[in-house]
Amino acid sequence: MEEKINKLQEIISGSDNIVFFGGAGVSTESGIPDFRSVDGLYHQEYDFPPETILSHTFFVRNTKEFYRFYRNKMLCLDVQPNAAHKKLAELEEKGKLRAVVTQNIDGLHQAAGSRRVLELHGSVHRNYCQRCKKAYDARYMLEFQGEVPLCTCGGVIKPDVVLYEEGLDQQTIQDSIYYISHADVMIIAGTSLAVYPAAGLVDSFRGRHLVVINKSPTPRDQEAKLLISDRIGKVLAQIEV
Repeated sequence: MEEKINKLQEIISGSDNIVFFGGAGVSTESGIPDFRSVDGLYHQEYDFPPETILSHTFFVRNTKEFYRFYRNKMLCLDVQPNAAHKKLAELEEKGKLRAVVTQNIDGLHQAAGSRRVLELHGSVHRNYCQRCKKAYDARYMLEFQGEVPLCTCGGVIKPDVVLYEEGLDQQTIQDSIYYISHADVMIIAGTSLAVYPAAGLVDSFRGRHLVVINKSPTPRDQEAKLLISDRIGKVLAQIEV
């Protein structure tokens, strides 16, 4: 492992054009559960699987049950950025990391200080009334006294997160492809690369070094110049900037 950490240090030290592509595994070290994992949110007190609950159709037809799950399991507002978030922000501050492309919706990259964060699946911190478009923060959504968060106008508030059956924001996709396709180094971490279309964006990478840091296998392992099977926070904590 020490040899691999040294290799990662060498790759990072030798580049000022790094892009990071991350998934749920980046945030699990902060205490946010990955609902797709075996020990994640599947085995909970709900009558439907998370993919069903977190769908556009379910939100429209079963809004109360959607919010029961969403507020209990998706609004983890008291968690803090971990070593991975902090190191990535430091790499950006030092001019080495150009962008973070994330599938997460928790806002922890920004909380750690990262500025160029491309949120493929939106954010729990942005919420809008479907009637008048008034904006609300995540704390309002969590603490609203009622089963369904409502706007002052009476309209139902919807989180600015990409639900199943909904399309990704095209500008975010274009920006992600730009940074990935122009990167010298891409670090993929904390993701099984199983969720599309987000996972397909890594096809745009044409740079020198593909690094995969993940506890379980991914479809990109064979292509990686460096493969580390460990927690991303544990790995990045050992990197000097």
